[in-house]
This record gives sequence, C-alpha cells and structure tokens, in this order.
Amino acid sequence: MITPTGSMATRMGFKTGDLILEVGFRDDCDRALREECISETGNQLLDGDVQEVVDGVIIWWREDDGDLVDELVDALTYLSDTGPIWVLTPKVGRKGHVHPSDIQDSAPTAGLSQTSTLSVAPDWTATRLVARKSAKR
Repeated sequence: MITPTGSMATRMGFKTGDLILEVGFRDDCDRALREECISETGNQLLDGDVQEVVDGVIIWWREDDGDLVDELVDALTYLSDTGPIWVLTPKVGRKGHVHPSDIQDSAPTAGLSQTSTLSVAPDWTATRLVARKSAKR
C-alpha cells in the first residue's frame, strides 16, 4: 500500500538497514505490509530466535493472544533505546479485534508510552509505543 508520503513502512519509521523483530505472524497477517517492511529495510523480518538488538518490533496481536504486557516486556529485551514497538491489531469488526483501551492500559505497565495510531492495511491498525523518557533532573 503506497501512500502519498511514501510507503507504509516509511510512515512507520523504518529505513534501510533497520532490523525488525516480528512477533505473532500467522496466515491472517498482511503480507503486503510485511513485504514493504522487508523492501524498505533490505532485511528479512526476524523471528523470536533473535539474538541481537533490533531497531523496531512489530507485534501482530489478536484478542485471544494472551497477556499483552508480557509480550511488550519481552519485546523490550531486544529493542534499541530509541526503537518503536508497533502493535498491529485487527480493525473493528474483524475477527480478533482488540479494544484500543487494552493497549492503552498495557503500555504504561510495560514502561511504554503510546504515541500514534495508523491504519496500516485493510484489516489492521497499528499503535506505536516507545519507551518512556526518564525524568530530567
């Protein structure tokens, strides 16, 4: 899906050379968005066996996937200090839809702040989470 301001992967902040960890991939995930991310970064998406620091995380999350806080904390283990976590959820009316309040409630518990939401694919919405900034002294 190409937007007037560039690819969706670009709008999500991904750039050439970025390493992206992908969690929760299943047959229902948007393949076009995945291909854009691969094309934009020049790297395959990494799975849960990653042993290196990544520049971003994509979590495909559905209503019955378990505890989102646990998944977010796990993702932080691999994430660079400045990288985003994108939680992709099925849109309203789609199987597995997640209420936005579930993400809003989980993010602070995991030490994250919600910054934006994008419609990234016909069936998926993405919510951007980043590590909370330390209080300045």
